[in-house]
Amino acid sequence: MSPSPRDKCRRRLNGVRHTKMDRGGQPGRADGAWGEQRRIERAVRLGEVLETVMTEQIRPLQAKFGELADAWSEVVPKELNEHCKIVDARGGELKVCVDSPPYMYELQLCGSELLKELQRQCPRARLKRIKFVVG
Repeated sequence: MSPSPRDKCRRRLNGVRHTKMDRGGQPGRADGAWGEQRRIERAVRLGEVLETVMTEQIRPLQAKFGELADAWSEVVPKELNEHCKIVDARGGELKVCVDSPPYMYELQLCGSELLKELQRQCPRARLKRIKFVVG
């Protein structure tokens, strides 16, 4: 009998130690006695984790937003640029996360000029609007 999805999830969340289950789904060995516990096979090096994060998460974002992010940092005044970051660009919409409402208001005031300049510098992005969110 295979473990239920709930049991699989519990094991995945616990991660450090796994206990074998008997035929009734209770912890223990197949013969019913309390079983041995096994540890994860190996420790994971921090460098390996960081490399995975870089290759799977950061580099794709840099490739996706690289040109747009460079243009954004040139177009937006330095005082405002320190308080915002690009979080998404799809469907012609650039989504920018701003750390506080006053800075969001300032960015909204100059939003149409920012959009025109970004459209001029990054025509491949095909931007139609900029959406500012506080976060």
